[in-house]
Amino acid sequence: MTFDELFIAEPILRAVREKGYNEPTPIQQQAIPVVALGRDIFGIAQTGTGKTAAFAIPILQTLWEERQRRQAVAQAAKPDADTAGQPVSETTETTGQPQQKPRRRDRRGRNHGKPREERLLRALILTPTRELALQIDECFTDYGKYTGLVHTSVFGGVKQAPQVEKLKRGVDILIATPGRLLDLRGQGYVDLDHITTFVLDEADRMLDMGFITDIRRVISMLPTKRQTLYFSATMPDDIVRLSRNILHDPVRIEVTPAASTVDAVEQTIYFVEKPDKKSLLIRELKRRSDRTVLVFSRTKHGADNISKILKKAGIESAAIHGDKSQGARQKALADFKAGKVKVMVATDIAARGIDIKELGTVINYDLPDVVETYVHRIGRTGRAGATGEALTFCSQDDHMMIKEIQALVGRPIHMELHQ
Repeated sequence: MTFDELFIAEPILRAVREKGYNEPTPIQQQAIPVVALGRDIFGIAQTGTGKTAAFAIPILQTLWEERQRRQAVAQAAKPDADTAGQPVSETTETTGQPQQKPRRRDRRGRNHGKPREERLLRALILTPTRELALQIDECFTDYGKYTGLVHTSVFGGVKQAPQVEKLKRGVDILIATPGRLLDLRGQGYVDLDHITTFVLDEADRMLDMGFITDIRRVISMLPTKRQTLYFSATMPDDIVRLSRNILHDPVRIEVTPAASTVDAVEQTIYFVEKPDKKSLLIRELKRRSDRTVLVFSRTKHGADNISKILKKAGIESAAIHGDKSQGARQKALADFKAGKVKVMVATDIAARGIDIKELGTVINYDLPDVVETYVHRIGRTGRAGATGEALTFCSQDDHMMIKEIQALVGRPIHMELHQ
């Protein structure tokens, strides 16, 4: 199947082609037609499946078609095109009433006093982190650049003034983190009364971050009649319960079983005592000095400590987590994506915004709290047809989770004893 067969509008299809996309991923093949029909979706989507395009493209399509219809109606209501804007006398011969003068135009041909197109916020995408909000915002820029639609993102950790200014000018699509959205709505800068499509992205991470109360508050502010698209990488019981409360007759899409996302990843588990993790990490990083490596830490404090250890060993790295300023996190991500920094140390929450096709190695310095997150982590390498590798450091306390990981992956994992 190609994108042409999904009946995507020409402006969006042109942008998709410019991105070099020819064939939709499985989740895009299934989700795009369903979203375009206005159905709710319960999507189980791992990283690297093309999930963002699966909801961004049909949202853009729907809103673009609505905009085309509005413009057609407005055009039909205008005076005849042959006489509109032509010089005429100050009064008409038949009535003697004053004739409206054509709008004065400046040197650039712009109409003075031309009313700005009214834009009502129609689509809301709620996401857990600022990095992910920016990543989704970039996708809407890429796919929607020929549609005339306006989108923006709002998130905490930065001054709100630039975000407020964009909202005042009017937007069709808003990507937001829960806290900043509720704050701006409370100040009267965000109107949710006209939302027709609501996307809850990374629902599992939302709940892990304690956003359940904020999510419920946001949902209570939305119109009852709306389309809801619900995506989660993992499916614990609380995620299922939340979905039942907000979805109406949803289409379930689960195109990629958890284990299959890591088929291209060479996995190794090192059994190592906790005090020896540092030396093992340094050794493995020096062996891969030409690769980009993402190191996972369970805690923010741990990420900072790992980065300090690497600095003492002469290995340049950057750490990102929720306590870092937005500017520091964006700079670290930009340097990592550009290859200026080869090693990034991150917590699971901060790493949700990292999408690097050439990422060579993932190292689980600490195992995650939830076994499904292991698949999400290592799925960040081995993308777009490339091979990747994942190293996992397992201490005495982690042996039980290793058994669960093996059961989830469904195939043997190479193991070594570090001495």
